[in-house]
Amino acid sequence: MRYRHVPVMVKEVIDYLNCSPGKTYVDGTLGGGGHAQAILQAIGPNGHLIGIDRDPDAIAYTRKSLLQPNIQIFHDNFTHLPQILSRLRTTGVDGILLDLGLSLYQLEESGRGFSFMRDESLDMRMNSEQGDTAEALLNRLSEKDLADLIARYGEEPWAGRIAKCIVHARRQHAIRSSLRLAEIVKKAVPAWYRHRRIHPATRTFQAIRIAVNQELDSLKKFLDVAPNLLNPGGRLCILSFHSLEDRIVKERFRALARGCTCPPDFPKCVCGKIPQVRILTKKPVRPNPAEVQENPMARSAKLRAVERLGEEGQ
Repeated sequence: MRYRHVPVMVKEVIDYLNCSPGKTYVDGTLGGGGHAQAILQAIGPNGHLIGIDRDPDAIAYTRKSLLQPNIQIFHDNFTHLPQILSRLRTTGVDGILLDLGLSLYQLEESGRGFSFMRDESLDMRMNSEQGDTAEALLNRLSEKDLADLIARYGEEPWAGRIAKCIVHARRQHAIRSSLRLAEIVKKAVPAWYRHRRIHPATRTFQAIRIAVNQELDSLKKFLDVAPNLLNPGGRLCILSFHSLEDRIVKERFRALARGCTCPPDFPKCVCGKIPQVRILTKKPVRPNPAEVQENPMARSAKLRAVERLGEEGQ
């Protein structure tokens, strides 16, 4: 099996992680191992990399392709990093990377219905061994819940019409294929909306995938604990690919850098919270035009990074 994926902004990731020989890093989303391979090269034989991925296919591939003694690979969710570090008796790491995008393999070869360009069963689970499938969700939720889901996670302006058409279609027979879902969405939206730059089903597929994998909840949960897993001076880098993820990362990074949560009209701080991180990317880092031309999937990528401060916020 070839787990195809082209890693995005590899040089920038290595620079912002401040990778150097002998340090310990975490790649929380191994995928095809592209970023992991670059990290391993930068940290040398005495460094240590902990690799995590939810996708069993990614784990199977990287266990064969990353044959180095200084990497430990776990089939797990990155939200369980505290437990993994505890198991390894590691108190802190020097850098953590999350790449929140889909891989080429997942879109084109996994057969799980991530893409509206091919006819596949509607699975959409990152970990095909756990949780409800997209098919189960689509055929169970009420029209209102479907509309709310598509609007919230897909930011789709025609969510109500799409949900109504999904419910109507499933009364005829259950929705089981990605192409059928794409056709239902296409017919639900106005004609002019079908001819825009992006496919009319893009936002709906995104919304369902996010819901199936609880992606935003996982990201929020991880961001609550991640700073405490870094050594002082350690770096956290996150690659996001749509506005919902990027907004969560941006707002959480700002809160961690601010520290104090007291109302602005308070004469002095009473909460006692101090800044935990220093923001390294005032604006998100974007791929250069040459990379986007070579890898169109990189066009929406945004990289944000922070550095853990010392105990006194220094």
